[in-house]
Amino acid sequence: MSDRAAIETLQLGRLRALVAELRRGNAFYRERLADAGIDEKNLASLADFSARMPFTSKMDLVWDREEYPPYGSNLTYPLARYSRYCQSSGTTSSPLPWLDTPESWSAMLDCWDRVYDAAGVTPDDAIFFAFSFGPFLGFWTAFDAATRRGNLAIPSGGLSSEARLQVILTNRASVLCCTPTYALRLGEVLATLDPADTADLAVRTIIVAGEPGGSIPEVRGRISSLWRGARICDHHGMTEVGPVTYETPGRPLHLCVIEEAYYAEILDRDTEQEVAPGERGELVITTLTRTASPLLRYRTGDLVQKAWTEDPAGHPVLTLDGGILGRVDEMIVIRGVNIYPTAVEKIIRGFPEVAEFQVTQTTHHHMAELEIAVEPHTTPPPHVNLEKRLAQALTNAFALRIPVRLVAPGSLPRYEFKSRRWVKRDA
Repeated sequence: MSDRAAIETLQLGRLRALVAELRRGNAFYRERLADAGIDEKNLASLADFSARMPFTSKMDLVWDREEYPPYGSNLTYPLARYSRYCQSSGTTSSPLPWLDTPESWSAMLDCWDRVYDAAGVTPDDAIFFAFSFGPFLGFWTAFDAATRRGNLAIPSGGLSSEARLQVILTNRASVLCCTPTYALRLGEVLATLDPADTADLAVRTIIVAGEPGGSIPEVRGRISSLWRGARICDHHGMTEVGPVTYETPGRPLHLCVIEEAYYAEILDRDTEQEVAPGERGELVITTLTRTASPLLRYRTGDLVQKAWTEDPAGHPVLTLDGGILGRVDEMIVIRGVNIYPTAVEKIIRGFPEVAEFQVTQTTHHHMAELEIAVEPHTTPPPHVNLEKRLAQALTNAFALRIPVRLVAPGSLPRYEFKSRRWVKRDA
């Protein structure tokens, strides 16, 4: 990567080219750009773009698809040019369809090359993809990028956890791609197998995505322990924008933005102004190379902390310190205390006896309450007092009393894709 001025010059050049394409063919953004008075000739700087261009929200996309079904009007080219279909996972709304041309798909594969390079993946690595290969973007781009690089790419849609482990062992896969939750689940199953049958386990790197757990030290440590010291590499992206970050080589818990493909802003939710390094804000993304269905100043809803790190050449790179810290729309207030799900998970994962957990959120007289069900690996003897110790740790962290109860081993659900550990119920 070049120095700071050079990367910003590259970003501005790509942004101007994108604006020109959108003004010619994209009905969704043509009017928005006109209302903002923005064209490719008068766009003076990235700051000028941020000052004039309005945000794009998830609801904007939902309403657009309702008005122009099924794909909406955010299509830069004629429909015949599009060859890839995905849909969002529906975290905050119904799943949204998303289309890509071969060129935009290839641009996302370029981003995955950055992820693989940072993870130390070589042409000799066999990469195992432990996900369902459904309509979500998920690891589809990761799979295609691996095949383009010449790696042996092994799919596993439809297989059980036991069958997947057998394929990993038989093919001596050295890199595993999956969610943090499923890495834990596969690791638990691995631990039940006869050590003689798993002596040749070759997995040395696990690339995780899809959930914040990949940047929670306690989760990473548990995964690495289950996988006999494998290196954990976090990454994050979204169906709407593609693969956005890679883990800094040699610096875990720091996600570097792929700035040649994305113009990223980290904004204070109240003032909508850029935060200073060390401060937290919402990640706002403009795609620069995924031009077929682009997003300009998209409010991702991801809570992040701004930082700068140096690339191997010593140049500063915009970095998310601690990865994705949570969702700005997931914060709940419990008796006046702001709580994010990732903060709760961090504490629970600090107890190695815990195999799985589920948080139930209820509302009594307009006040939110939490209760946590904890599943241990094995039923602990009474003197261990796991629930009492965990409840005390939560009290120490949040100055709140949060009830904790033990459930039987194996009784809580397991997930392959994004986990659903927080359950909302009416009181």
